[in-house]
Amino acid sequence: MKLIKSIIFLSIASFLLLACGNSNESKKTKAEEEFPILGRKQFVERQVNGKTVTDTLDHTVPDFRLVNQDSVWVTPETFSGKVYIADFFFTSCPTICPTMKKEMLRVYEAYKDNDEVAIISHTIDPEYDTVALLKDFAERLDVEAPKWHFVTGEKEEIYELGQKGYMVTALEDENEEGGFIHSGAFILVDKERKIRGVYDGTQSSDVDQLIKDIQRLLATYDAPTTGI
Repeated sequence: MKLIKSIIFLSIASFLLLACGNSNESKKTKAEEEFPILGRKQFVERQVNGKTVTDTLDHTVPDFRLVNQDSVWVTPETFSGKVYIADFFFTSCPTICPTMKKEMLRVYEAYKDNDEVAIISHTIDPEYDTVALLKDFAERLDVEAPKWHFVTGEKEEIYELGQKGYMVTALEDENEEGGFIHSGAFILVDKERKIRGVYDGTQSSDVDQLIKDIQRLLATYDAPTTGI
């Protein structure tokens, strides 16, 4: 448990360091100040009128194709026009997952009538967590898609998506209780697939802040834009 919590906070700390590391930006929009874009930036060179121009690209969640508890394919297009919250778990988890699901249920209830918000929970034990088992798990929580997707797929794809896409821990580890190690993070993703917040899904105070931040993030899409 101590190891898992350490990983959670190391992940959060690394996100914040990366987000604050760009000292070349002298001006930021209000939305960027409130919700920094987290993750590693990419620098891509291109030729414009014979000159080399370097574009700075924000980290975005990569493409994926997973199947949910209703046997429906889930891709980034599933979340078009929505902000969403992602996490990683497995149904037989004996440690932090029950607490995480209890806390995520609060997010679900807070936004169940808002079509601009969705949730995706990725199993890290796809061999055991079949579509039928995820369906049963969702029904026992009394939640349903398309508001809350419980997804499974190829193990390697899920692990790579967790570590390189959402930049959180999701691995098999025979030395850990339950045979897996994963972050307890809840990751807030905006409508452009950019990561805007990371919250400890085992702490009610963090989830309280997430619930507030979802509304604040949604409000930035309604706010009028102004030139600088």
